[in-house]
Amino acid sequence: MDKLLRVDILSVEELLYSGDAVFVSLPGEEGELGIYPRHAPLLTRIRPGIVKIREREASGDEHIFVAGGFLEVRHDSVIVLADHAIRSPALDAAKADEARRKATDLRAQFAGQREREFNFAAARSELMDELARFFALALHKVAR
Repeated sequence: MDKLLRVDILSVEELLYSGDAVFVSLPGEEGELGIYPRHAPLLTRIRPGIVKIREREASGDEHIFVAGGFLEVRHDSVIVLADHAIRSPALDAAKADEARRKATDLRAQFAGQREREFNFAAARSELMDELARFFALALHKVAR
């Protein structure tokens, strides 16, 4: 029997993936990382990008967009704690348009406020959500 990795990908909002894989690749802080079973232990930050999970019997890879976070690799397990994340099939054009509209409304709402009153954390969160939706939609279109 082939050795497998236990893979768990979590965001603040939800558990996005939990299962076994033969290979995982993702955007590390210093470059692309590829992880096979029996990888050396590792703890590092990850940057925004696509996590690709190759399941043993799946016809294709599972793709999840992450907007940064942390990666922990143990002997035969991978845990990704993402700041924000989204699975590519969970997105459609209507959802992306709705997110864009919400971001535009927020910009208009805060346009006249002074800088110290502006909630930068909320704005960053909205921006990361919009980026996740954009990349997931682009990935979904490419996968077709």
